[in-house]
Amino acid sequence: MAAAAVVEPPSGKDAVAEGLLDLLKPAIQQLDLHVHSVRESQVELREHIDNLATELCRINEHQKVALDLDPYVKKLLNARRRVVLVNNILQNAQERLRRLNHNVAKETARRKTMLEASGVFTSRSPSKP
Repeated sequence: MAAAAVVEPPSGKDAVAEGLLDLLKPAIQQLDLHVHSVRESQVELREHIDNLATELCRINEHQKVALDLDPYVKKLLNARRRVVLVNNILQNAQERLRRLNHNVAKETARRKTMLEASGVFTSRSPSKP
């Protein structure tokens, strides 16, 4: 027979806390993944804006007919500035999520250690026939 573990239910307060931790951890991890993918998209968008602004400047320099593309370049640079701002906000949010995830994992480990030390989780050796 395999070793059986006797698990006594934690107190009401601990059960609620543990339930909240179990509920929050996957949501935090999923949110972290989404923030990371949005940040990657923001970086890609910023690069495209830079390339487009450079290309517009190059076209403007080589045009025989004088087209004033400066307002468009300024709009692109303004859009780039906003993308950088959003990226910074996302970066800060992701860092907070990472810290929260770390704290949740640390608290879970602490509670598990406390429960094991208090004898709530005990294991018995297999019974011999």
